[in-house]
Amino acid sequence: SSGINAEYGGPKYVGANHGKMLLFSSTAALLGPATFLSLRSASEKAAITDLLTKVDPASFEAKFGSPVSMAESLIEAKTVTVAKLMEIAPSGTIDPTPFLYDTSFYSIAAAIGIGAVAHSLIRPVDPKWFEKVDGATK
Repeated sequence: SSGINAEYGGPKYVGANHGKMLLFSSTAALLGPATFLSLRSASEKAAITDLLTKVDPASFEAKFGSPVSMAESLIEAKTVTVAKLMEIAPSGTIDPTPFLYDTSFYSIAAAIGIGAVAHSLIRPVDPKWFEKVDGATK
């Protein structure tokens, strides 16, 4: 709010400070979800790649009609998914689905932690730095 901007940045720069706050809030609103989705997609791809090393190539070909060497194009077409690979995975294979968001959540928790520390370091501007007008502190 403007009162907090005035207290921490001085009353002269409330508009500029508020504009910066809006700019960075908007940037975070766009980049946050994009980053979250990117991390989740990377985790999903890693899980599929790991499952491909565990499935029998003959079972893969019978299920998807293509050899394992064609898996990349099948993954891009969303034909090969974690759930479908789990159907042909050997018994005892741990389903990676509950862990797909781990990297995303840990990364976002770290970003929130860094933001909290940065926020706690903000202090009001020392009055000695205020502009003086005719000998009076503004």
